[in-house]
Amino acid sequence: MLERPLYFVRRALRNMWQCPFLCSVAVGTVAVALAIMAFFAIVVLNVQQLTERWNKNVEVIAYFDQAPQSGVLDQWIQRIESLPEVAAVAYVDPRTAFERFRKRLGDEADLLEGLSSEVLPASLEIALKPASRNQQGVGTVVSWLQQQPAFADLQYGQQWLERFEAFLQLLKLAGAVLGGFLLFAALFIVSNTIKLTLYARRDELEVMSLVGGTPLFIKAPFLLEGALQGTFGGVLALLFSYALFTAFLEQGLSTVLLNTGLEGITFLPMAYQAVLVGSGALLGFFGSLFSLRKLVRV
Repeated sequence: MLERPLYFVRRALRNMWQCPFLCSVAVGTVAVALAIMAFFAIVVLNVQQLTERWNKNVEVIAYFDQAPQSGVLDQWIQRIESLPEVAAVAYVDPRTAFERFRKRLGDEADLLEGLSSEVLPASLEIALKPASRNQQGVGTVVSWLQQQPAFADLQYGQQWLERFEAFLQLLKLAGAVLGGFLLFAALFIVSNTIKLTLYARRDELEVMSLVGGTPLFIKAPFLLEGALQGTFGGVLALLFSYALFTAFLEQGLSTVLLNTGLEGITFLPMAYQAVLVGSGALLGFFGSLFSLRKLVRV
């Protein structure tokens, strides 16, 4: 039962061993293409985590022109909580705002010595429901608040977050375009590597066909050879990506992203790693298949 599969494996490995340079070029090209795609995937995944974290903290802050009385404040909170986009409303008095500001200054908090807490206005911190943490939901709440004369100013960061998400989409597009180009180059090189192997063994293939070799029996070793080259390239890309991540990328992303609130930089999840190696195998398989369709008419 296992004789035929073992023959295919031995034949594929022998083909690779007899053409080490071409095999190395094919594996290296696949590895470079997939490593660049892995690099973009790592960056995009971590930036996306940061975006999701920020998106959870999207809120609107409405600053009062004058601190309201207790009864008036309750009315404002009830009115704002009745909006369908709003999840909760919290009142921040000038004293609390002043203490928060002092903690943010840290070692430079002595700059506030002699200042009264009344220099900061009272405000309402308006948390939005998850479905409304977008440009439309924020816009609706802001439009309503702008019509209320009791509020002197509004603060909301959704517009900046939308620009950041647009940048993330651009980064994904750039990775897809560059990765697609490199994958096409890898497919071309794998295809031509198998093609040269077929040219070298064309007489042998014709003899095998004449003595009754089936198309699958003749083509299978070359398909397996391409798949092995792609798999080796995928594994090499994964190892190179991890080495690059631990040596440079983790520290670089930490410097850029951890200061913005992200708890840790992560490597590709196991599912992504499996997809990376599997993509290499498919790349090599289809590269071989294209060559076989053109050169082996059996």
